[in-house]
Amino acid sequence: MTTATRVYVARVAGLPVFDPNGDQVGRVRDAVARLRGGNQPPRVVGLVAEMPLRRRIFLPIGRVTAIEPDSVVLSTGTLNLRRFEKRAGELLVLEELLDRRVTIVEDGRPATVVDVAMEADRAGEWLLTRVAVREVTSRLTRRGHLNQLAWGEVSGLIGAAQQQGAANLLAVLDNMRPADLANVLQDLSDSRRVEVATALDDERLADVLEELPEHDQVEIIAALEPERAADVLEEMDPDDAADLLAELPKSDQEVLLDLMQPEEADPVRRLLDYLPGTAGSVMTSEPIVLPPDATVAEALARIREPQLSPAVAAQVFVARPPMATPTGRYLGAVHFQRLLREPPAELLGGVVVNDIDPLDPDTPLPEITRRMATYNLVSLAVVDENDRLVGAVTVDDVLDHLLPRDWRDRDQEPMTVRQIHG
Repeated sequence: MTTATRVYVARVAGLPVFDPNGDQVGRVRDAVARLRGGNQPPRVVGLVAEMPLRRRIFLPIGRVTAIEPDSVVLSTGTLNLRRFEKRAGELLVLEELLDRRVTIVEDGRPATVVDVAMEADRAGEWLLTRVAVREVTSRLTRRGHLNQLAWGEVSGLIGAAQQQGAANLLAVLDNMRPADLANVLQDLSDSRRVEVATALDDERLADVLEELPEHDQVEIIAALEPERAADVLEEMDPDDAADLLAELPKSDQEVLLDLMQPEEADPVRRLLDYLPGTAGSVMTSEPIVLPPDATVAEALARIREPQLSPAVAAQVFVARPPMATPTGRYLGAVHFQRLLREPPAELLGGVVVNDIDPLDPDTPLPEITRRMATYNLVSLAVVDENDRLVGAVTVDDVLDHLLPRDWRDRDQEPMTVRQIHG
């Protein structure tokens, strides 16, 4: 293996993994170590890598030929694609050790694990030899000293953690997309999942909740104080917040809705009133809506807003004031490709398209799917009996409800071995 002889695991997390041909096969998410007797440093047996479609697999350490500052390289393109599952006697370094409260043996000072180093011995075996810990101080304004100690100089590394925070693990996961972070959370133990999730800020937690299965959403939201749970729901898209609340008892729904700001709770309440499997129940109540006297330039500025999903940003709906749903009379829609072809000063009222009938809130999902497929649409307006725009159904809304309810759960795949190249 051509690599540094000592590697800190948190610095490896997130690095791309390449096969011998230089093609990326995934990203490192953790390291796996096997416990040994006494207080001997655990032996590193491999890395956990995440492949496309969120599958985590095991990479034996013997197949890793290089660990560089910006990548990990394998000796083969033949990989065991069975989903990784930790075995008895194994340790996931980042998941189980980062942020763990430990004790410095020499003087009994409490400390928190910041990172763990794996090091190759003369026989080529990799061991967890060093632990970076930060001393715990009683002063809120002062950070404790950072110490790099041998494995045996720290106690409390093995066994059930008496106390474990989440700050250092969150730092490792900070740059992940919400869907990838949700995937990591699913692989944590129940208690650790809640611990890490609740340490996220409200906006980040809202984004991650939208990517989790319903049972994990309910578990996490139930672990929050009601006031904070309401704050997180306010950060979610109304349709996702409504889907989550629909999984809770009616009494809990009302408590959380009452704690939300009225302007945030009102669209969620309206969505909860629609029958499941209809346009009203799957739509987003916050599409892009502009008046007919808005210009193409203004519309393009709106669809460039970074918080918008691609499906929502693909189309601008035109209606009479008010612009918040339910709007004034619905006039039609303009796809972003049409906006790109028109002069910036052109008014939306002059380019609006209304040759496709909007949906009724009670339109069933199969009919929505057929209409979107027939006309190659990414979104469809939903209007009420007074021709007011109440929302829009996007293609991702449809996919979310057509897929099995447990599609976000991690699959239990049978063992497969595949040649990635060659």
